[in-house]
Amino acid sequence: MDISQDFQAPFFAMSRLLSFPWTFVEKDLESNKSSELISDILKQTCLHSLCRKFPPSAKYRKLFLSQLIKRQEAAGCDPLDELYDALAEVVGAEDTSECYKSYLLPGGDSVSLRESVALISDGTTGLVTWEAALFLTEWALEHRQAFSGRTVLELGSGVGLTGITICRSCSPKRFVFSDCHPRVLQTLEDNVRLNAVAQREPPPVTVQELDWSTATEEQVARIEADTVIAADVVYDPEVAESLVKLLNTILSCSSPDIYICSTVRNPETYSGFKTQLERAGISHRVMTGAVSHVFPYSRGSAIEMIQLYR
Repeated sequence: MDISQDFQAPFFAMSRLLSFPWTFVEKDLESNKSSELISDILKQTCLHSLCRKFPPSAKYRKLFLSQLIKRQEAAGCDPLDELYDALAEVVGAEDTSECYKSYLLPGGDSVSLRESVALISDGTTGLVTWEAALFLTEWALEHRQAFSGRTVLELGSGVGLTGITICRSCSPKRFVFSDCHPRVLQTLEDNVRLNAVAQREPPPVTVQELDWSTATEEQVARIEADTVIAADVVYDPEVAESLVKLLNTILSCSSPDIYICSTVRNPETYSGFKTQLERAGISHRVMTGAVSHVFPYSRGSAIEMIQLYR
């Protein structure tokens, strides 16, 4: 039995267990009284070569397999040895502070990233992929012309999903990843290497340390960016202030297209960011329109994308 992309994606992206189509699984098991679907799910998740090469967290795999067993037993299906073997394998695995997460792209390609299990580690939130980065990546896949043949600078690249996807799918002339936290930069470099982005031609790819509060016009001008992007970088008033300072420096050197994507967790902080942009003489417009859902993640939070200009 074939399982559609919709049913593969939630596990590959290692999103919340709730995003998996459990209702479909339960109905199929109840009606067919067969473990064939469970076997197919296993082959496309835990036993898939991508999952074997880049294993998700042991805790997640344990929970996922336990849910499959629970539903198989509730439906009264015959036991499936490979399901219990897979659980036995993961029960003995050690929990670690990092794991891999794999994201399926349209056309069958994928991006696998080493990420932190904890949302905050080493004093930074930059070691996990956040919702705004997922949204910006989806937007980029639908607006490839914004990156094709251009030099792209990404601010606060984090673990690299958006930038790696753009390098893979949008044919930029050159791509510059940037961040300032030492641990994030190391993980970012590892993920760029892991996905063999730097070995692909084109584009030339670099990973740079860029401190928003101290970046100079000369440092920014050397990049010669045609497009600047950032995701989930407006989460703290002090960080927003440094970001506006950098954006002002960038716009003093040239006139690139600038796109900022934000999850609006604190309306006051986000509003303050826009006020600071206005005071710096930087205008913005809200990018409207839905994007195709490529990745499984919670879309309940308010996500806004703006284009900046002067």
